[in-house]
Amino acid sequence: MTHSERPIHRGAVLAIIMASYLMIVIDISIVLTGLPKIQAALGFTPAGLSWIQNAYTLAFGGFLLLGARAGDILGRRRMFITGLAIFTLASLAIGAAQSPAWMIVFRAVQGFGAAALAPSTLALIATHFEEGHERSRALAWYATAAGIGATLGLVLGGLLADLISWRAGFFINLPIGAALIAGSLRYIRETPRHSGRFDLAGALTSTLGMCALVFGIVEAAEAGWASRLTQASIATGLALLAAFLWVETRAQQPLLPLSLLTNRRRNGAYAARLLFLAGMSGFWFFTAQYLQGALHFSPMQAGLAFMPVTLPQFVSSVGVPALSRRFGARRLLLAGLALCMLGLLWLWLGLAAPHMSYLGGVVGPMLLIGLGQGGVLAPLTMAGVAGVENHHAGAASGLLNVAHQLGASLGLALLVVVYAGANVGGVAPVHDAVGMAQHTGLVLQAAAGFLLMAWLVSARYICFDVAQPPGPENSSITATRLA
Repeated sequence: MTHSERPIHRGAVLAIIMASYLMIVIDISIVLTGLPKIQAALGFTPAGLSWIQNAYTLAFGGFLLLGARAGDILGRRRMFITGLAIFTLASLAIGAAQSPAWMIVFRAVQGFGAAALAPSTLALIATHFEEGHERSRALAWYATAAGIGATLGLVLGGLLADLISWRAGFFINLPIGAALIAGSLRYIRETPRHSGRFDLAGALTSTLGMCALVFGIVEAAEAGWASRLTQASIATGLALLAAFLWVETRAQQPLLPLSLLTNRRRNGAYAARLLFLAGMSGFWFFTAQYLQGALHFSPMQAGLAFMPVTLPQFVSSVGVPALSRRFGARRLLLAGLALCMLGLLWLWLGLAAPHMSYLGGVVGPMLLIGLGQGGVLAPLTMAGVAGVENHHAGAASGLLNVAHQLGASLGLALLVVVYAGANVGGVAPVHDAVGMAQHTGLVLQAAAGFLLMAWLVSARYICFDVAQPPGPENSSITATRLA
């Protein structure tokens, strides 16, 4: 009996897909609660610390569209297993890191593996589960894994950093990755291959351009905007991104069909998603450090401290379909952004108090942020694919994911500059809890500013754009193509 003739063990297939995607999501956040220990062990500068996160998200977002194209051409199972192997081996190298450069390089390799793996997860669900109730149930479980992954990473990273070492958070991927590869070879069927071309020039110019731009912004936090290296990096990044657009106009099969950028509502969705992640990345990154540096939480306690965000987010995410039917997805989007913005400002006000406590100043804002986040991403996703032709559905979905990852990278880079530049203007240096609170408070103000811009973009181009023909409130693109 050939592999394609074997009966499908759907439970095993779904478990493999969920576990692999959960591993990708967890590794975005697993480092956050271990950052102080990583900094002490490897000697990262405060600005350099952000590259632990940015190297992963930039490589992930930059090569995501190329990973999707590779799956079409080479086969989804092959790319799924290849991505798992790269991700797992990179985890081994990260866990053994002896210097900041070592860790950053292999975090980028790990992000590349995630970019090869992630696009195949949903495609394999579509291959192994028939459309209807069976596929809907599989997608519900998949969405649950995505929803709990971020907080699970915070808790798991803190627990391992406390009880064993921050390195254990990466070594744990080795047995899991090996088991998933073995299970994939046994249970997952290969998908048909399609002819096509790889737009390597587009992938390289876009990824290197974003890396150079983010590097220049982060360099400004240490050397200032007048630094030659800062200016040269930013100029190089902008030139490479311009080259990317030029390449896409001439590629036979471009990674980014520029026709996707002709609809203002979809462009608004991409911009709003980028701005939303730009603000929220600072909340996760700096709040995790504040809890440990100022409130003296252990890494495990810091991870558990984010539960007031995750539980409301899970509840509101599950309730999105019903809330959209009752109030409309666009109203839900604006309300969610407003709640997140209010939560950040409330947290900033708490940091300004002389004696801020977790229960008195953190839990309430986190509840608001969790409720808001659950109502933002689904409406933005629907707006980002509304009216897209079927043959561009994959590219539109990929573009949303790219905006998600790159928004987090760019936002974090800019907020690192805000945090470092807070030494001017009468703000205390980061030597004690008061100084850390003041610096973190300024970051939260800037993050709230990003969310305000996301709200304004959403209101203008998604909710109240009378010049653009109205798109459907719920996209006709299937849930499989959305993610």
